[in-house]
Amino acid sequence: MTSAPVSQALPAQLAEATAGESALRRFLHGLPGVDPVGLESRAATLATRSIKKASKLAAIDLAISMVDLTTLEGADTPGKVRSLAAKARRPDPDYPDTPPVAAVCVYPDRVADAVAALGPAGVPGGGSIGIASVATAFPSGRAARAVKLADVRSALDAGATEIDMVIDRGAFLAGHYGTVFDEIVDVRRVCDAASTPDGNPVRLKVILEIGELGTYDNVRRASFLALLAGGDFIKTSTGKVSPAATLPVTHLMLQAVRDWYQLTGQRRAVKPAGGIRTTKDAIRYLVAVHEVAGPEWLDPYYFRFGASSLLGDLILQRRTQLEGHYSGPDYVTVD
Repeated sequence: MTSAPVSQALPAQLAEATAGESALRRFLHGLPGVDPVGLESRAATLATRSIKKASKLAAIDLAISMVDLTTLEGADTPGKVRSLAAKARRPDPDYPDTPPVAAVCVYPDRVADAVAALGPAGVPGGGSIGIASVATAFPSGRAARAVKLADVRSALDAGATEIDMVIDRGAFLAGHYGTVFDEIVDVRRVCDAASTPDGNPVRLKVILEIGELGTYDNVRRASFLALLAGGDFIKTSTGKVSPAATLPVTHLMLQAVRDWYQLTGQRRAVKPAGGIRTTKDAIRYLVAVHEVAGPEWLDPYYFRFGASSLLGDLILQRRTQLEGHYSGPDYVTVD
């Protein structure tokens, strides 16, 4: 195992966990077990909470600002990315006060198209919208590490400001935690060596692919492993495996970043992705963020939705709030 770039800044008990494979295993298997019934009951209870009408528009705007608008298809073209970028910048052209989304997310070979459409993020005359790219042989993660790191460099060289990497689930499930840890550390170092146009660090999202991890205990272990290795975000899914994001799993990951903050003072982020399609769903997730992690996480810097179709429903519901009647999908672009 190699040392994580952040290990020196960690409290002693966490830094010790990164000392080697056996230490990492002891730490991960020493985490408290998850009570599935309690977790699912808590998630279901919070999901029944409603938001007052006066607060609903603010919640919708917040959700829009948290969307990583995504296209990850083999048929993606420069034109499709340009359309996605236009929608990201002005989600509802009839209502210019609609906030832009947090980022667009594309394959590495489409990053240059996103940069051309949005401008380099964070520079004068450029865009405020992040440019995220999946990498490390997304979605399977089945490639040699050198190929995965080249994938990351390709995206960064093209102008990506955020990297969404997948972990090696096979290695994790085989108990080779050090292999997974080292790979995240290597990707973290490639990101740290790159520079974004505005001089801010590249943000690293670590995709756990919860649909393949099998148990809540594995999700908790993978979450802490990713945080130990330097991930800025822990992300539920690629969107290519079912189940993808669920409320109970997101609760568990929010608990992980809350506990991490209490241990280290470092605030990390969560990104549920896949299967979140309606405004009602999004608001349930926002309630979970507020109640589980805390109101400080209700910010696009600390919480994102990985989605494509969600934005269309958010716009429809936003119009309903403003106009007093339901506009219907014929009045907005719905993917």
